[in-house]
This record gives sequence, structure tokens and C-alpha cells, in this order.
Amino acid sequence: MFKFTSSEVKDLIIAFFVISLCFAILYAGRNPSGIVAMLPIVMVGVGLGFILHELGHKFVSMKYGYWAEFKLWPQGLLFALISSFFGFVFAAPGAVYTYANYMTEEINGKISIAGPIVNIVLALVFLAVATMIYPSALYSGTSALIFIVCSLGFSINSFLAVFNLIPIGNLDGSKVLTWNIGIWIVTIAIAGIMTALSMTMGVENIVRLILGI
Repeated sequence: MFKFTSSEVKDLIIAFFVISLCFAILYAGRNPSGIVAMLPIVMVGVGLGFILHELGHKFVSMKYGYWAEFKLWPQGLLFALISSFFGFVFAAPGAVYTYANYMTEEINGKISIAGPIVNIVLALVFLAVATMIYPSALYSGTSALIFIVCSLGFSINSFLAVFNLIPIGNLDGSKVLTWNIGIWIVTIAIAGIMTALSMTMGVENIVRLILGI
């Protein structure tokens, strides 16, 4: 059964808010009014990206019969907040801990890759919505706002996927690489290309390319 503890829910809420704040600072700079205006917009992309990433790990863990629980990493949250003032976000607010007496490399790899795959799928969904809404965003304020939210959602989720697939330390990439190098190469390549495109072309130009305009 897919269950949550009260402490897990509290940790998820805290991590969600702080990580959203970090990305708001990253995009708005040190302007307080800009951060306040950006925060609700960023919450959609970061909120869905972060929460569903962790739930991806939890769901797959519990699918294999293990108990899994998200736990906050206060030092990671602090570092993420500090790093946001220097033009990047080290997004490691916590992790889903899977409790098992024994786990194969394959199962550990599948649990680990679930989070990045969620981010990749979310990024593509945001891009699809941005593409559909773009024509009306040129003259509608509401559509323009939705386009901005989706643009950030694509960029942030692409970044979260590629970041978590880096094969260092306890990040997902280390476990996926140990399990299956081919799957790791494919997933980090997809996430890396998406991130590179969002940083170089920008989402609007990607959308215009898709629409052929």
C-alpha cells in the first residue's frame, strides 16, 4: 500500500517550498518583489518536478515490496539556498530511503531511474503544453502566463533529470550506471540534450522550431 508518515509529509512540504524559493531566487535575482512574483510560477514546475520525482522512487520501491520514506537533508537545503545566490542550485534537499535487507543492482537501478524518468516525461509534457498554447500566448495574458510556467517547467525538469543522473556520490546516476550502462547513457543523453537546448536556444525558440514558424 502507498502510505505516507506524518514526518514524511512535513519533510516533503518543507523541501518543496525551500527548493521552489531557491529557483525563484535563481530566476529573479536578489530582488525581493521579483522573488515573490516568481515563486508561484516556479512552484508549478519545481513542485511537480520535485514531488513526483521523489514519489517515483517511492512508488517503484513499494512496488517491489520495500518500505520507502522521504527524509529531509537540512544541510542540502541550506546549500541549495546559498548556491541560488551564486547563479546555480545544488538541488539535493533530501531523498527517498528504501529499507531492505537485500536488494539486487537491477532493482536498485530501476528504483533510482524512476525519478529522472518522471522529470523527463514532465519536461516533455510542459513542452507539449507550451507548444499548444504558444499561438494564443501572443495576444492573451492568461496564455502568456501559462507559457511562462510551462517554459520554466521544461527547463527545470530537464535540469533536475540530468543533475540526478550524474554518477557521483549517492545521486541516482551512480546506481543506474552500476545496473545498466546502456540505459544510463540513453537517459542522461536525452536529459542532457533537453537541458542544453533550454539553455542555448530557449524554450520559445524550441517551440517555434516545432511549429515551423
